[in-house]
Amino acid sequence: MATLADSRLTGPVTEINAALPDTESEVSVLGVLALLASHKRVILRAVVGAALFSTIVAFLLPVRYEANIVMMPPQQNSSIGSTLGQLGTGGSIGSLIPLASLASGGLGIKNPADMYVALLTSRTVEDAMVQRFGLLAEYHEKRLSDARKELENRTNAVAGTKDGLIRISVEDRDPRRAAELANGYVEEFRKLSATLAITEAARRRLFFEQQLQEAKDNLSSAEEAMRATQQSTGVLQIDSQARSLIESAAILRGQVVAKQVQIQSMRSFAAEDNPRLVLAKQELAALQAQLDRLAGSKPDAGSDIILSKGRVTGSGIEYVRRLRDLKYHETVFELLAKQFEIAKLDEAREGSIIQVVDSAVAPDKRSSPHRLLIVISVTILAFFLTGFWIVLHHRWAQASDLPENRQKLQAIRDGWRGSPDRG
Repeated sequence: MATLADSRLTGPVTEINAALPDTESEVSVLGVLALLASHKRVILRAVVGAALFSTIVAFLLPVRYEANIVMMPPQQNSSIGSTLGQLGTGGSIGSLIPLASLASGGLGIKNPADMYVALLTSRTVEDAMVQRFGLLAEYHEKRLSDARKELENRTNAVAGTKDGLIRISVEDRDPRRAAELANGYVEEFRKLSATLAITEAARRRLFFEQQLQEAKDNLSSAEEAMRATQQSTGVLQIDSQARSLIESAAILRGQVVAKQVQIQSMRSFAAEDNPRLVLAKQELAALQAQLDRLAGSKPDAGSDIILSKGRVTGSGIEYVRRLRDLKYHETVFELLAKQFEIAKLDEAREGSIIQVVDSAVAPDKRSSPHRLLIVISVTILAFFLTGFWIVLHHRWAQASDLPENRQKLQAIRDGWRGSPDRG
């Protein structure tokens, strides 16, 4: 009895063990190759079908051309204000010229090219591109934001880490249009940069431009007041000595105000112990001392100029005051005009507008689609997917032949087909 029972138990085990070597061999490389070779017709049909389908799709995809433009961002150079200061004449006027050098290299930007890439791809520039080239109709979009997003998808702007150059590439179905779009980025950026103070020289230029406009308005008011005084008093000329004192005091007062503007500007980037700021303070103290000695007003010599009434006739007092104001505003306007011109020269030297190294031209070769690459990739993918499906199907069929697996599969089917357990 024991022998019979053992034979009944070991019988199925022996059959399973005998089947194991065959199962293990089928998952080996040779087994997989043999399996694929037996289904070569299926694989061939799948590969050929995928190749034909991918070829048709590759030729139906829209052709795009890529235009490229290379630019060089502005270089932060040293200011030429110090050089002009050495060439300046007139004592304190010449010493005021170094104001043009203000904040040489105090921006703290690690890679300026990254900032220009961000400006080139800013919303302001992109919206201007959409409006200028009619991209709403070109991209078949109704909203400006959607057209802008499509333009961003077709544009790639990068800053070189080694050479520091900026490269912009734009894709479009028309090669000429692609080149126009790439060049359009530079043109729209130049319009934007005209309203922004990007570089240090540009910020100085904008600052002095505002100060110069205010000084110009004050000078015009002083000229009108002077003319009105001449007409009302009838005084056209005063004593030469008094006139010389008035002009000297007005010039000193203008230099004091300009020096104060310089110090105020330098404090925005320099510490109190900065050598340039310390020198400017010493020059301001010297100018104020000269003005105090000339005007005789110790408390606040810069606020007014007091001249003895004995130096001019009684009827010329009003004329003296108007002349004093006129010379003062002339001096301030002249000094600020010099600083404004120096800032413009520095801005031009730094190249506040990016320089184009290689302009975009209409490409003579399409950039996409890569038809051959598409066909080869889809064909290879179809081969591996078909082979994987054949092996998986074979393993599934083999696993389904085992009795215990068939029972489990039948239980799964019954579970899905049967009604849910309501408890």
